[in-house]
Amino acid sequence: MSKRLEVVKTDRFSVLEVADTATAVATATANADAADAITAAPAPPDDSNNANANTNANVNATAGQEQEQKQSKKKKKKKGNSNKDSNAAAAPAAPPREWTPELEADLQRILTVGEECISSSELKALLLAKGRGSESAAGINLYDGFEPSGRMHIAQGVFKAMNVNKCTLEGTNSKFIFWVADWFALMNDKMGGDLDKIKTVGHYLIEVWKAAGMNLDHVEFKWASEEITDKAHIYWPIMLDVAKSFNTTRIKKCCQIMGRLEGSLTAAQVLYPLMQCTDVFFLKADICQLGVDQRKVNMLAREYCDAARIKRKPVILSHHMLYGLKAGQEKMSKSDPDSAVFMEDTAEDVERKIMKAYCPNKEEEQSGEAKEETQDAGKESMHLVKDTLKNPVLDYIENIILSPPDATFTVNGSTYKEFHLIRSAFLAGEITEDQLKKGLVQELNKLLEPVRDHFTNDATAKALLEQVRQFKRDGNKKSSGKEIRRLNLVSLGKVNAGSHVVFAPLPSTSPKLEDSLKVLLQLKLSQSGEKSKVLFLPDWTARVCNKCEGDTKAIDAFFTVFLSSLKALDPKLMKDVIVIKQSEAILNDPSNYWISVINVGRYFALDDVMGANINDADGVGTVIGRLMKIADVMGLEPSSIGVTDCDDTTAETVLIERYFSETLETRLAKPTMLVADCPSLGLQKVENESHKTENFEYFILNDPKVHGKSKMKKAFCEPGNIDFCPPIDLAFAFGPDEIMINRSPDNGGDVTYKSKEEMETDFKSGSLHPGDLKASSTAIMVQVLEKLASTMKTDPDAAKASKALKAFQKKMSKKK
Repeated sequence: MSKRLEVVKTDRFSVLEVADTATAVATATANADAADAITAAPAPPDDSNNANANTNANVNATAGQEQEQKQSKKKKKKKGNSNKDSNAAAAPAAPPREWTPELEADLQRILTVGEECISSSELKALLLAKGRGSESAAGINLYDGFEPSGRMHIAQGVFKAMNVNKCTLEGTNSKFIFWVADWFALMNDKMGGDLDKIKTVGHYLIEVWKAAGMNLDHVEFKWASEEITDKAHIYWPIMLDVAKSFNTTRIKKCCQIMGRLEGSLTAAQVLYPLMQCTDVFFLKADICQLGVDQRKVNMLAREYCDAARIKRKPVILSHHMLYGLKAGQEKMSKSDPDSAVFMEDTAEDVERKIMKAYCPNKEEEQSGEAKEETQDAGKESMHLVKDTLKNPVLDYIENIILSPPDATFTVNGSTYKEFHLIRSAFLAGEITEDQLKKGLVQELNKLLEPVRDHFTNDATAKALLEQVRQFKRDGNKKSSGKEIRRLNLVSLGKVNAGSHVVFAPLPSTSPKLEDSLKVLLQLKLSQSGEKSKVLFLPDWTARVCNKCEGDTKAIDAFFTVFLSSLKALDPKLMKDVIVIKQSEAILNDPSNYWISVINVGRYFALDDVMGANINDADGVGTVIGRLMKIADVMGLEPSSIGVTDCDDTTAETVLIERYFSETLETRLAKPTMLVADCPSLGLQKVENESHKTENFEYFILNDPKVHGKSKMKKAFCEPGNIDFCPPIDLAFAFGPDEIMINRSPDNGGDVTYKSKEEMETDFKSGSLHPGDLKASSTAIMVQVLEKLASTMKTDPDAAKASKALKAFQKKMSKKK
């Protein structure tokens, strides 16, 4: 059966669906138990497992669906005949469950919640698999997150309560999870970044819903800060995997969910859509039931499913965004009290606001001239169904008053059940603006009276409302003078105060000998022999930066091989070095760690963190990695840090020094940055970057000793050139204090060099021949590679890791 994409539009909502839904339904219902895993989060990664990620569509829904279909066809073609035998041997699929009138009623009722559904065929399959009458114990999980950021307007209160009741009607076998996004409010800088105030607002919002008629029998409230802390080992690896799957451009496109202009983003605000996308899989949501303004990040979750190879994508059910009460307001604004009716408004407030509301009775004229002014993302159109009237009074009547089943609206002595009749009568002049508004005032006050009673008579609710009002009067004041929220590895007994810290390099499939030398030189920079030396292994930063494809086994293998090389090259030094693995350190106190990451991001503009060497096309994980490094330094509380002068390290050093100087002041001492003089140990001059081959450009830690000869033979060694002479650099990096060059009497006999400068002088003058130099350097490098191989051989973990890293490298090369 051929497939086609259909866009079904009504005056209530638009639905994207694939015409041949039978196939989707049959597939989804073949096994109801298996369907319980719809959009389940990947297994939490540990030391041996990698949490893969998730992603999907375009900002344009139709284009997104077409892209999904194309990808599906490509996958089927690729499988080709290889699946024929297995398909022939497979057991026949179970017959699809019968589609009943009750299920059809559930489908149609839930669809009325959304201005758009992606897609109705997937929703139908979901209802068959997990809905009414199914064998699914878990049922259907719907999810919405709300950011405790102030007072609640009527759309978030009454409108949301009505939608929840539609989705969780008794017998539907569904549950609505409310994600109290207190951490997200912190990232969005609400309540001055005061988490205690944010939590108070969250409790207030829950009280509003209790009074607004929301049936809480099938509703569960989960606090982000608590859930994420309790299950940090699950949540954060998923977030890291999501982040490594997208570039900065894609994440900046999601800024609309925060109502922020792209150019004004703080670095913390790129965390917002990444975490919101993570929430979908962490909460095992089958349906994302949020507003149209959240559509871009919900589509991000579907895109992630492709990257993570998650077959069943979450259904996106985006509800309508109510207009603001003033002309030109695409949505209500909490910062403008007259832009909306709020849940605790008095009857007088409601009357005043509605009677003053914008209420046009003629269609807008389209000028056709595009405005080139920069527009805030929060002000762009958030409506998928074309509306040239944009009348907020009619909008309230359609989406609030007439939203419940069998609802009516009485105006001018007539009672209406259908919205289009009210609209037509108003445009025809049969209902005046004054009559329309007075009818709406009466109905709104009926809905709000139970809420007013609750906040007047319930002591807890009354106190919460007064606190929220006081927060509003105080304004968005920045919290200051409080204890620094951070991971404290000193108080946890993991490191000593005032240590000298060195960060290991981010992993690659070919660990370079040069990197080992750099770390050893940085460790030796410690200014006091009594000072503890700490080597920090940034394994989670490696994942978010997509090093080794974010594969946890490969990342761990790299660090195991790397540590083995350090012990082989300088066992005496490494004996006293404390090794801290980042993931293990974070999980000692994940809440304070990630709050510190968020706070660092709140302080810096995104452009500042990206600097000159991160582009929008680069993975957004690199930005997250830089924020994490500052949080790592805060957690380690070192007196000094060993660094190099490479571009990435320099950019990170500047950010660390700025944050400590400008925000922490005397509360946390700024560490001293000690720069190691690290020679480049590249073997060849490569003019064209495309000609680089890592195997022959550098010595690799797991090189066999024969490469000591073969690679040195190919090493650049131009007579008289001391500006770039790898044999000299390698000889003095790994050789003894005095280096002897063996030569025949005819060539001047043996010569011993006590310094690099002496050797460079002779080589530049021509008295030291390249062949003699290479012979001596080859002997040194063969000994180094033998030492590395011997150490790894006697260490079972290192030997296993070396094999795993080579196998992973081979696997990756086949993909290219």
